[in-house]
Amino acid sequence: MRWPKSRRADAATDIDSVDETPAGTVQTATVKETNETEAIAALGESDRDDQPMPSRRRIRWSRMIAYGVLPGLALLLALAAGFLKWQDNSVRDANVFREQSVRAATDSTIALLSYRPDTVQKDLEAAQGRLTGTFLDSYKSLIHDVVIPGAKEKQISAEATVPAAASTSATENHAVVLLFVDQTVIVGKDAPTNTASSVRVTLDKVEGRWLISQFDPV
Repeated sequence: MRWPKSRRADAATDIDSVDETPAGTVQTATVKETNETEAIAALGESDRDDQPMPSRRRIRWSRMIAYGVLPGLALLLALAAGFLKWQDNSVRDANVFREQSVRAATDSTIALLSYRPDTVQKDLEAAQGRLTGTFLDSYKSLIHDVVIPGAKEKQISAEATVPAAASTSATENHAVVLLFVDQTVIVGKDAPTNTASSVRVTLDKVEGRWLISQFDPV
């Protein structure tokens, strides 16, 4: 069956209109997608361009910390450790000087003030080795002129003890010690007499020994 000529023309026109519309729509969609793709790509490139900057900043800060802050911190720690070690050694040395000077002052004071009639010269002359300076000269004069002759003549004996002692100051070569001294004296056959006193003893280190240079009652 054949259609009339007018019907064939209309059908062709409908077919052409149907074919053209989808093509135009597809082309428009393709253009939009392309534009969106380019825009997204451009944003991606922009983001990628911006991202390395913080990374570079982090690298600079890392280098600053590694080459500047950390060495300075290490130096401070080393200095602090050295100071603490020096301080600890100083405290230990001071404690040693105090202990040595207190012991020397105690032992020497007991030796100076203790004697018996039959051994008085030997006892007190031996004590001279614990003294130095002008005090040594004064002590020599005292024991030879007064103490030794009196002890022999009157049968005097003396015994000293140090119940308490405290360091006032102490360095490597000089120290001051406060002593509390008890002395018991017996004259002949008389009853013992007890005397309590306090003495400030000054010591100097001479050839590695703590020697008394002053002996002052307080």
